[in-house]
Amino acid sequence: MTDLTKLTIADARDKLRAKEFTAAELTDAFVGAIDAADELNAFVHKTPEIAAEQAKAADARIAGGDAPDLCGIPLGIKDLFCTKGVNSQAASAILDGFKPEYESTITNQLFDNGAVMLGKLNMDEFAMGSSNETSVYGDVVNPWKVDDRNLTPGGSSGGSAAAVAADLCMGATGTDTGGSIRQPAAFTGITGIKPTYGRCSRWGVVAFASSLDQAGPMTKDVRDAAIMLEAMCGHDPKDSTSAELAVPNFEAALTGDIKGKKIGLPKEYRMDGMPTEIEKLWADGANMLRDAGADVVDISLPHTKYALPAYYVIAPAEASSNLARYDGVRFGHRATLDAGDGINEMYEKTRAEGFGAEVQRRVMVGTYVLSAGFYDAYYNRARRVRALIKKDFDDVFATGVDAILTPATPSAAFGLGEMKEADPVQMYLNDVFTVTVNLAGLPGISVPAGLDAQGLPLGLQLIGRPWEEGELLNTAYVLEQAAGFVAKPAKWW
Repeated sequence: MTDLTKLTIADARDKLRAKEFTAAELTDAFVGAIDAADELNAFVHKTPEIAAEQAKAADARIAGGDAPDLCGIPLGIKDLFCTKGVNSQAASAILDGFKPEYESTITNQLFDNGAVMLGKLNMDEFAMGSSNETSVYGDVVNPWKVDDRNLTPGGSSGGSAAAVAADLCMGATGTDTGGSIRQPAAFTGITGIKPTYGRCSRWGVVAFASSLDQAGPMTKDVRDAAIMLEAMCGHDPKDSTSAELAVPNFEAALTGDIKGKKIGLPKEYRMDGMPTEIEKLWADGANMLRDAGADVVDISLPHTKYALPAYYVIAPAEASSNLARYDGVRFGHRATLDAGDGINEMYEKTRAEGFGAEVQRRVMVGTYVLSAGFYDAYYNRARRVRALIKKDFDDVFATGVDAILTPATPSAAFGLGEMKEADPVQMYLNDVFTVTVNLAGLPGISVPAGLDAQGLPLGLQLIGRPWEEGELLNTAYVLEQAAGFVAKPAKWW
């Protein structure tokens, strides 16, 4: 039998239905791969017993002819998703030992589709980070390596990206608040899609910035992303921002035909100091789409330069509000108090011990921009900029543009620790190409499209019209086929 962990979701689905192997055998292969890959620090809570039970149930469904697309497919779940009876800590000390009594809507839908949970995946604490170095569990290591340097897998969904790239699961859930699916996907040579805001329920997903957070799949290729996304989508009455829209068959949308489609190249994404490798990759991607019959045109998104500062006002502001609930009273960590300490001391000590440095930084920034005297100067101004950024996209799409092509990241993966002592703004610049998509609530996807001079993967981003994930996935599918990216990290772990 070939190495089952190398298969895509689509391949495994078809082979499971053809009875070439069982879900139990497939799950066992991944459990073994995970145990052998502790050096990557991707999985933080392994759940082999749950996986075995779910695989057994999947085999029964397959035998009975009731096999949804994800039936028997082993997945990893980002630690931001609440999973009933399983540690769900958002990689934070303040949620130490928290085991929810409920299942997030998305994981519940995946399990209803027969998916198998291999365990919970590492991430940046409360999804705040671009390198997976803020986790209470320690750094995730990118399976791609150069000169024995440990590289970042990106963040915040770094554990998800590393696990998929290293064949430790067939797909993984991720969340994207400012690029946390697309940036790590680009750094690890996999595919990641952030759907339109409201397409996937946020219920049971630990909140960072509620108007920006959106869940999505991270997979080996575009077809797998389409399969997994369909299972994750759908209206949820428990989430007031969940859209009451029918979920299309995203896999059926992968026709490979984009003749006559108009693809925009925003001039504002040509940044000063952009590496020539990134510029060449972008130009090559445009030529691939042009060769496939698309009309590639230059466009303008004039307020792009304000996106990063606006994002780093809005996201911390919402985070400071969302994280106020972690006070040591109801669940999670509570600090040991000294004699005479009151409730204020309990709050202060608990939050100082429970939150890491990056979370503390963003909470303090957010509290500042929401405070009296600064609310209008910072927060309301950022909201107005956000509206202008959304209008830029609306205006471009109104001209008939079907999708927008940009780089996914300003560089390939960098070394772990390289930015820890730097100005935090340098780390925030990793999100320069991705935050606009979240501010505008649009769907965006990262597709691996080439290697840099060091042999590290580089990704291209496609941005689509709202609610047009099917069309976006099809364009990404064409780009994927033309790029022919098949490189995998050499196994060293």
